[in-house]
Amino acid sequence: MNRPSWRIMAAGLVLAVLISNIGSFVDDGRRLDRLRGGVLRLHILANSDSARDQRLKLTVRDELLRRGLFSDADCLEEAEAIAEDKLTDIENIAETVLRRQGSADRVSAELVTMRFGERVYGDMTMPAGTYRALRIKIGRAEGHNWWCVMYPPLCLPAACGDAAAGKLDTVTDTAAEEECFDEKELDILRKPKKYRVRFAIWDKIRELLDDDVVQNDKNKDNP
Repeated sequence: MNRPSWRIMAAGLVLAVLISNIGSFVDDGRRLDRLRGGVLRLHILANSDSARDQRLKLTVRDELLRRGLFSDADCLEEAEAIAEDKLTDIENIAETVLRRQGSADRVSAELVTMRFGERVYGDMTMPAGTYRALRIKIGRAEGHNWWCVMYPPLCLPAACGDAAAGKLDTVTDTAAEEECFDEKELDILRKPKKYRVRFAIWDKIRELLDDDVVQNDKNKDNP
């Protein structure tokens, strides 16, 4: 059999595999979209990368986590509403922590939609993608940042790690994970390699479809 025939056969096999798994692929992609759309990330930017500013960042983080700000929220919308209502309080909490540590840095808090890379939290890996986030900026906000999941409340304060040395990066509450996510979502979060390729394909397809929608809208506006 000549080379072009082999290529056609290989392409046919790939297409057959894709068709046979299309239901599972779409279901996983939609589950990914729901997962991204159901959490509120916490994103704290330190004033600088100095050891002192990085420790201050972790101290602010721990105080915010201890407050349990979103413990009464039952969904992302409620968590966002609470965050929006408490932005000034969050800034005041963070600045109070800084003042106790002898820092005069100002703090700003905002709700944003932003792109995150894949991030590991203990035994959980949050897929890359666009999420809603509570972003805290300390001072010039030019230092390394820190992420976690603020809602559902998965992050544990540094009481269970070496905060003074800045060694505690991301620790999650395993019991809370199992309470907040179903079996399929936990599989996505705990077995990232299993889904990484298909999620990359899913995002690319979504990106192309979104571009087509935007272009069609422009064509309607400019007949």
